[in-house]
Amino acid sequence: MDKRPIGIFDSGVGGLTVLREIIRAAPDEDTIYFGDTARVPYGPRDLAEVKRFAFKITEFLISQSVKMIVVACNTSTAAALDDLKEKFSLPIIGVIEPGVRTAVKQTKNKKIGVIATKGTVESNAYKIAVNKMNSSMEVFQTAAPLLVEYIERGTLNGKSLHDIICDYIEPLNDCKIDVLILGCTHFPLIENDIKSCCRTGTSVISSAVETALDVKKILTEKNIEAARRIETKRIFYETGRESRFLEVGKRFLGTGIDKVKNITIIV
Repeated sequence: MDKRPIGIFDSGVGGLTVLREIIRAAPDEDTIYFGDTARVPYGPRDLAEVKRFAFKITEFLISQSVKMIVVACNTSTAAALDDLKEKFSLPIIGVIEPGVRTAVKQTKNKKIGVIATKGTVESNAYKIAVNKMNSSMEVFQTAAPLLVEYIERGTLNGKSLHDIICDYIEPLNDCKIDVLILGCTHFPLIENDIKSCCRTGTSVISSAVETALDVKKILTEKNIEAARRIETKRIFYETGRESRFLEVGKRFLGTGIDKVKNITIIV
């Protein structure tokens, strides 16, 4: 048994969707969550810059004696996952492959949609991952840069947000997709609005659940699961000083978050 925590990081609050599912799948595990709110959003940034951020955050989490790391950010996964896995010896997983795996299984007409950040779309990480699993699939992508900004401000509903979501989804509906991947971990926070803008019968997939199942599987395979316990530690870090991390986190995780530690990471 291994009592060390699991490290999870994202550009902001979006990775809390992944943390929530990890808590459900592996409730006895301690966790450390890192939100880089001083530099959110990552989507419009150059991928080389995002990669640099990802390495610095990974190094910090390793300094906190984590036993594995979940890159709970699609842009960071696209920019840095392969290089992180090559450099560091502990298990490191991202969020793209789990979502793709589910989408490939569920699509009936082989038309998969992806709504993501600009950086993730331009990386073509989802197209590449889908083609590796099944080259007969078509992948249609749309960048939705404003949605992360809305969510980080704590705006999770309302007509203005709904109208913007539908504008982003419309081109994907025109392509007759029957599966939509939420290619940003922020987006499950507004999943109901996204579903309401999709064509009837479209399956909407969050990679968070599948990622959590992968975490559970790795813990078991590597024999690094924590022992059963009554209480677990949930530690939260953020780099920004004017974010609404705590407010949004409480709305999403409830009593699981009551304090966020501020930290400076020099990149």
